[in-house]
Amino acid sequence: MDLAFTFSLSFAALAIEAYAGYSQTLYRLIGHPVTWIGRLINLLDRLLNREADEGEARLAAGIAALVLTLATAAGVALYVGSLLPEGLISTILTAVLASTLISQRSLHSHVLAVADALEHDGIGPARAAVAQIVGRDPAVLDAAGVARAAIESLAENFSDGVVAPAFWIGLLGLAGGAAYKAANTADSMIGHMTERYREFGRAAARFDDAVNLPASRLAAAFLSLAALFLPSASAPNALRSVSLDARRHRSPNAGWPEAAMAGALGLKLAGPRVYGGATVEDAYMGEGRRDATSADIRRALAVYRVACAIQMIAYALVAWLFIARG
Repeated sequence: MDLAFTFSLSFAALAIEAYAGYSQTLYRLIGHPVTWIGRLINLLDRLLNREADEGEARLAAGIAALVLTLATAAGVALYVGSLLPEGLISTILTAVLASTLISQRSLHSHVLAVADALEHDGIGPARAAVAQIVGRDPAVLDAAGVARAAIESLAENFSDGVVAPAFWIGLLGLAGGAAYKAANTADSMIGHMTERYREFGRAAARFDDAVNLPASRLAAAFLSLAALFLPSASAPNALRSVSLDARRHRSPNAGWPEAAMAGALGLKLAGPRVYGGATVEDAYMGEGRRDATSADIRRALAVYRVACAIQMIAYALVAWLFIARG
């Protein structure tokens, strides 16, 4: 694997996605790589996840579904890459394809919509806006709860929607990014502790935890470093929160960026939350206040934008180091 090329590819993909995002017109016409992967997972779920099967059989079926999903995503990426002409045109087209696996621009837009709704439209539209990016029950959230949910989603999705795909593109190229996106989509669709997916989705959930482990730590580092450049945030508090709280989160990965964001903003995030009418207990991230506001969402977005810029600079430097080494 030519790491000079793959890290350059990751940097270019980040830059393209930050500038242009993914066209809504294109989405309406042909969908998106995540929707294509989702259709495959739905098909495998219907074919392989049979209610008549016992636990071990459903676990094996889930492993098979995950392997097929990863192999298909990586295989298609490799095949498409092989069709591209050599040279600069190939590099540009590959970077454009890789940019579809990253969601920094769309994440910013969705979170900003929550702040706008809180400020101008009231709690109802704000709940509807935050429901687009969180899985918890929006009806039980007050204004502060909506703001916290948006900030938590921003931090967590920075890790698995921005940092992780860029990381795996950097290590393994377009195919690595596609395989990561397939794993993450599989976890979001079938990696649940429900009766239907407890065994069938176990492999998807565990694999997603593993591949997100390095990115979650990187995301916390980027967010903490970003706070250093903003007068409205605190880098020392971000690092303190990460060291004290990140490992106490029920997720092995989500606690890292959430703790960094909580400390940077002087907030207390996470804690008990309601999903599907049931309260899920979790540790608090940070030692600050709980009464978050739309202004805090905007401060979080400022930290996020700087963290995205730091990540791009980091990948450009890594690519340059590999190029300089020849």
